[in-house]
Amino acid sequence: MPSKHHASFSDPRILVERALPQDGEEKRNHPRKKKRTRSVTVNLAESPLGWLHARGHLSNRQYDSGEKLRIDWECANLAPRVTMSWDAAPISGGRRNAPGILTPTERQIAAKQRFDSAIDHLGKDLSDIAWRIICAGEGVPAAEKNLGWPARSGKLVLKIALDRLGDFYRLPE
Repeated sequence: MPSKHHASFSDPRILVERALPQDGEEKRNHPRKKKRTRSVTVNLAESPLGWLHARGHLSNRQYDSGEKLRIDWECANLAPRVTMSWDAAPISGGRRNAPGILTPTERQIAAKQRFDSAIDHLGKDLSDIAWRIICAGEGVPAAEKNLGWPARSGKLVLKIALDRLGDFYRLPE
């Protein structure tokens, strides 16, 4: 018989199935075989932004604007690397030429420009809390503490920042 403690347990996760993009693993010599759809279970409340949205603290527009900033952050490859880089070594162009430098893709450049413009649009005070929670994944209490703010002020300032990001990304009200 379960104890009272386990009976009142509420799972804080919000799990959904998401299809993975096709990666060409299917065998090409079997044209009649249907492609297998692969999926993954995702916890929507995994990020601090997702956690706040799942509990009704953020509107859909605020959540979407934060996700747009996070996507630009990730597409621009602005996050620090945590593993070794296995990129190919640059190839020199000749005897005394500087080594060839791999240029970032246009998509990466555009994401970096959007990210920088969004952060500039927020201004210094709003960009601090937005970057910490959306991009760095800090929880609201940790961000408040690291910024030296009083408790329970971070969520309010974050919501203002997310509203301004919604305007920047031109998301519908």
